[in-house]
Amino acid sequence: MFNYLDYIVIAAFFLVLLLIPALAAMKSRGKGANEYFKSAGSMPWWLIGFSMVAATTSTNSANLFTEIIRRDGLYGNWAWWAFLLTGMLTVFIYSKLWVRSGATTDISFYELRYSGKPAAFLRGFRALYLGVIYNLVVMATVLLGAIKIGVVLFGVPAWVILLVTGVVSLVYSCLSGIRGTIYTDFFLFTVVMIGAFVVMHFAVRHPAVGGWSAMMSNPDVVSRLSFFPPMSNKDALIAIFIIPVAVQWWNVWYSGSEPGGGGYIVQRMLTAKSPGHAVGGTLFFNVLNYALRPWPWYIAAFASILIFPNLESIGAALPGVDPALIGDDMAYPALIKIVPNGWVGIVAASLMGALFSTIAAQISMGANYVSNDIWKRFIHKDASDREMIWVARGASLLLIVIGCVMAPFIGSAKSGFDLMVQIGAGTGAIFLLRWFWMRINAWTEIVAMCVSFLAAIFFQIIWPLISSTPLLFWEKLLWTIAVTTVCWLAATFLTKPEKPEVIANFKSLVRADGRDVGKGLLKMFFASIGIFAIMWGISKLIAL
Repeated sequence: MFNYLDYIVIAAFFLVLLLIPALAAMKSRGKGANEYFKSAGSMPWWLIGFSMVAATTSTNSANLFTEIIRRDGLYGNWAWWAFLLTGMLTVFIYSKLWVRSGATTDISFYELRYSGKPAAFLRGFRALYLGVIYNLVVMATVLLGAIKIGVVLFGVPAWVILLVTGVVSLVYSCLSGIRGTIYTDFFLFTVVMIGAFVVMHFAVRHPAVGGWSAMMSNPDVVSRLSFFPPMSNKDALIAIFIIPVAVQWWNVWYSGSEPGGGGYIVQRMLTAKSPGHAVGGTLFFNVLNYALRPWPWYIAAFASILIFPNLESIGAALPGVDPALIGDDMAYPALIKIVPNGWVGIVAASLMGALFSTIAAQISMGANYVSNDIWKRFIHKDASDREMIWVARGASLLLIVIGCVMAPFIGSAKSGFDLMVQIGAGTGAIFLLRWFWMRINAWTEIVAMCVSFLAAIFFQIIWPLISSTPLLFWEKLLWTIAVTTVCWLAATFLTKPEKPEVIANFKSLVRADGRDVGKGLLKMFFASIGIFAIMWGISKLIAL
């Protein structure tokens, strides 16, 4: 499948991939934990935006978008498009608040907003929950995509793919800290998009497709070009459009699209030169992520419908792949088989770039939590900068090992996405309100986190075992949101409010002004409409 040009491209990719963090490590040497975890607050907005979108883009992205379009059409992406509203809210209201807070991580926020043992417990438990448990689900889902594509490209066992992924991701994420990660993300995202355009180009030119005009006039593609679900399809209208737009975006915690910001998004905000750079970087990320980045994959997915019209044709194109792995999400790996020698090396490099950027982001985020919010906070309060950096590196190793073990147990790209959304259901409103509604306390978040996780486990695993009545995904989501919301509201009013002096200190720190919120909401509304209009316009343009 590869010729000498492909091997040269792949070798050059790895050379640059390792050279960038090595140079960044030389620049960061001896500057301590603030440099390692926050780049000493020196990052410009455009690098922050590229790093955010690189962290969001994984090998699973292409598989996920392909699966969605093959099953539901373009409008199926509203399941994640709705999170744009979350992103715009973060841009225009919460990004400034995060920078003003001075938090080391989004988890350290808890002991700024709350106090006492409940706040300490929440910080530690949330660090363990997000940094380890939830983080591992994300990593396993991403690694599953790597396995599905890797076996097609290289024809090697899954364990080889996981080993290479783990070693490379560890080297470049641990070598120089967040600075090297952000620099490398810019390079990786550039490579990823080049590879996506290459696959799109050869997919559209495939004889079964017949070129752009033939593809866009084919009934099987035309039926999937609608930007909105048809009114006649009530199930799709409710599940894919109404629920995400009306409820999901503000009441579901999802990695990379957290209401009010969180995870690796906040991690990168806190590296910004100033609040203005944090706002600009987050805005740039949302424009790239929703309006521009996915289109090469969408178009390739349309072509895949004509090249591989069913699962049997996908399986026939991938004879060496375990039949248990064959699904609609495997149509994209099958497309790679049609890319000619001399170009497939670029595609391979792009897919590895997508994989490494996301895994490194998850490793960096989880290690940051373990080092700052568990080790230094609870185990060794006097830990030196050097010790914290080595704890982070040890945590990185542990996370990647466990993530590799879990990967084969995730069913598909879409099932992994659904599980992550379900786990965070019902908690989003707290993350939006806690900056302004001072009645919320640490127990509010503790109860919400526990109940949402248990409810997700119940509906995803236990319900099918005890009931013959299947529940649709959106029904599980609404039930989880309802149960979680009732429980956290009860906890809020049944427990004592936070101490007045703690509230006063928090308010003076973040300076959350009601007038700023009003202006931010207006900006959020118009910016969201603008980006959705760009997306709709592109969908109409490609159909001409």
